[in-house]
Parts: sequence; structure tokens; C-alpha cells
Amino acid sequence: MKNKEYAIIDVETTGGKASRCRITEIGIVIFDGEKVIETYETLLNPETYIPAGITELTGITMDMVKDAPKFHEVAKRIVELTQDRIFVAHNARFDYDFVKEEFRRLGYTFTRKQLCTVRLTRKTYPGLKSYSLGNLVKHFGIRLDNHHRALADATATTELLQFCLAGPDSAEQVSLLVNQGISETKLPKQMKLAQIENLPDECGVYYFHDDTGRVIYVGKSKNIRSRVAQHFNDRTGKGKLIASQVAEITFELTGSELVALLHESEEIKRLQPGINRALRRTKFQYAIISKLNEAGYRCFDIVKNTAQVRKEEDVISEFPTLTRAKGRLDFVRKQQELCGILTKQQSGNICFYYHLKQCRGACHGVESPEEYNLRAEEARLHLRNVFDYDFLLFDRGRAHDEEAVVLVQNGRYRGFTYVNKEQAHDAESILEDIKYLESHPDTARIIQRFVAEKGGRLVDLATGKRRSLV
Repeated sequence: MKNKEYAIIDVETTGGKASRCRITEIGIVIFDGEKVIETYETLLNPETYIPAGITELTGITMDMVKDAPKFHEVAKRIVELTQDRIFVAHNARFDYDFVKEEFRRLGYTFTRKQLCTVRLTRKTYPGLKSYSLGNLVKHFGIRLDNHHRALADATATTELLQFCLAGPDSAEQVSLLVNQGISETKLPKQMKLAQIENLPDECGVYYFHDDTGRVIYVGKSKNIRSRVAQHFNDRTGKGKLIASQVAEITFELTGSELVALLHESEEIKRLQPGINRALRRTKFQYAIISKLNEAGYRCFDIVKNTAQVRKEEDVISEFPTLTRAKGRLDFVRKQQELCGILTKQQSGNICFYYHLKQCRGACHGVESPEEYNLRAEEARLHLRNVFDYDFLLFDRGRAHDEEAVVLVQNGRYRGFTYVNKEQAHDAESILEDIKYLESHPDTARIIQRFVAEKGGRLVDLATGKRRSLV
């Protein structure tokens, strides 16, 4: 590996999430595969509080960092040390994300080839009980006197890398890991490895084009380069189909994962790429509606989704197929122990599910409308893919001083835009900047699922106050 140089890096931080936490110390060892060329270490003023648990782990106190340089003061040096070198760390994603995020706060895109010594050691020395740095240094007899301090851990990682590079297949293993498993032989004939390497490791939407320029596939990812690499390592029928046709890759950065999901859905419907199967439908022919019957019980039904239905009925969900609508309604019926007759899952006057003890007896007058409707309202919330109020949903932008904003208006997703963080409270200005798009039922599900899993700052347009979707 004499032809490669490595920047082995370790960072100590105020916590585990790069978007919220900061670096308190960085250590870098420059290694040419045989010997250490240079070392660098510095404490950093994180400009925020260091939790007591972190101080107990690392020994780094607020007093130690108060006069230390801030990241922007050492950023140029870090760029110089890592330029044209492979970024190496033990659990590289953690250290790389923190360094990349610090540069992002400065408006600079930091991109380096990466090598993770956890993954490399697993391949080079399979079968060990643990691949934590603490256990590996014991296994290999590496000296580590000051664990959880940056330069000490970076130095130990360098020695670990030396053990891995000594193996007979080390060159191939490193090359595959650095290039995310891609070898030139796996690439389509029209493409070079450099085209993959030059893709960003950022969130966005990517497009595969054939040799005529036509888009044959649209995808989204939090890390475009990594996801594209996975496509070319995919030996399934879909992977082989992509590899046989793709000649060029383009992309759009979104910053926001939610915007990437929504934009991917819109672009697939707009472009109708041949290899995409999901998200292509633009017509949703069936709807789940809800109403109260004469006895006061909330009922659900599946009907043809017409303009008249949307105007006259309480439409709470729309689906491309009858099977999808039935499956969703039946799932919620089971979850909330609703009556099969009141959810139109069966005909007649005797509920089959009551005898299975999956219905609490609304159909037999055993359960009152008031009791039943409490669960039926919960079911309505689970089924809903339209919204009851207008709101703006804020998410991460493409730069540190920017936020993405998604608009839901008149019960539906309307579009998105990007604003400077200083403009984030000016709703009127935001509405003027929105890129308005056609709404589809699956976009509502995308928004609901994203908020449920990831959260986000959601502002009610009527009141200007934060609130939740349910």
C-alpha cells in the first residue's frame, strides 16, 4: 500500500449526534502505509456545554477547552492534512460525520474517501469476539495508555491499520472498502470509478440516464454516493438491469430527507422511468370514508374515489387498488378491535369477529357508541392520509444556515422551498417562495411517516404555533 497515504483521525465530542453536538478534541496521524509522517492534535472549544458523562469518559472539562481554538480556526489545517488522503477512523462514519458537520457549519463541503478499521479488521481477522478499539488493542498487544483521548486513539488505530495492511490480500480489501465494494469490473461499460467517487455523500435525489440521456431510474438517499455504489453491487435482476443501461448519473441535493422522499415521488410520477416500479401511480381509484350510522356508531367503508365522493364524503384515505384499501382497513380493524360489520369487512347482521373475541360487541349492543367511537376515532387517525389543518414543516437544509420548508394546505401537500434560517419565522414570505406541486395521496403518507419516525418542527399556519400531526 505504498501508493496510498492515510489520515487516521479520532474525535472526542460533546455527544453522539453530529447535527446537535460538537467536537472537543481532534487527533490526526498521517501514515504512508509503512511509517508515520506527521501527527496533529488539539483541543477545541465546542462553544457549548460538555455533559458530565462525557467529561467522566474523556477527562475533557469545560475549563480545559475554554481557551482552546474554535473549529473554524483549525479548519484550514485539517483540510491540508486530509487532502488527497484516505480518511481512516475506527467506526469511520462517526468521526467523518462530525468533521463533515463542523465544515458544513462553515459553509464548506468536506468530502474524502473513507476507510473504517472496524470493517477492515472484520474482513482481515474474522471471528474475533469484539471489534471495539479497546478489545482490539488488547488482542494485538497495542499500547493505549489514554483511551478516549483523540491522538492516543488515533495512534492506536494507526497500529491496528498496520496489522491489517500486513495481510496478503490487504490491497484488495482496502480498495474494496474505500470504493464501497465497487471494482471496475462491476461497473457498466460506459462508466468509470471516478464518476462514482465524484458523487456527493450528501442527501438528495439521483437520476440514472441511458446513453441517449433518458432517465431510466430515480432514487433518493441520505448518502448519494453510497447508495449508488450499492446499486452497482446489486446482483439481482434489477441491479443487472440498471448496470446494463446506465451511462450517466446526475443528482439534486436536498439536505432534507423528507424533501428527498417527496421529490423522488414527484419525479418518478413526472418522468415515469422504466426501471422504477414503486411510486409511479398517479391515480388512486379507491377511498376509505367515515360516517356515523343511525345508532351513533362511527362506520368505515371503501368506495370508488370520485369527485362527488371527495366533495360529499369524509374521505380519510385514498389507495391505488382495492386490495391495498382492504388490507389497510382490516389491519386497523384488528389493531383497534373494531366491528367487522361497521368496517364493512363482512356483510350480514352477525359479526364473525365478535365470536373470535376480536370485536367488543358494538354489533350486538354490548358496547355503547361512546365507548366504541373512542377506538374508532383512533382508527380514523391511523387511516388518515389527508390533514385537518394547514402547516409548515421545517427540516434540515442544504447548508448550515438554511432550512427546508414543506407546505401542507387545504388538507394536502402543496410543495416545498428553502429559506435562510433568519427568514424561518416569516410565513408570508415562505408561502410566496413555495414551489407548488401536484399532490398525490402517497405524499401525505410520506409526511406522516417521516414525522412519526423523525419528528420535525411543525408550525400551524392559522395560529403560528408549533403542534403535532395528531
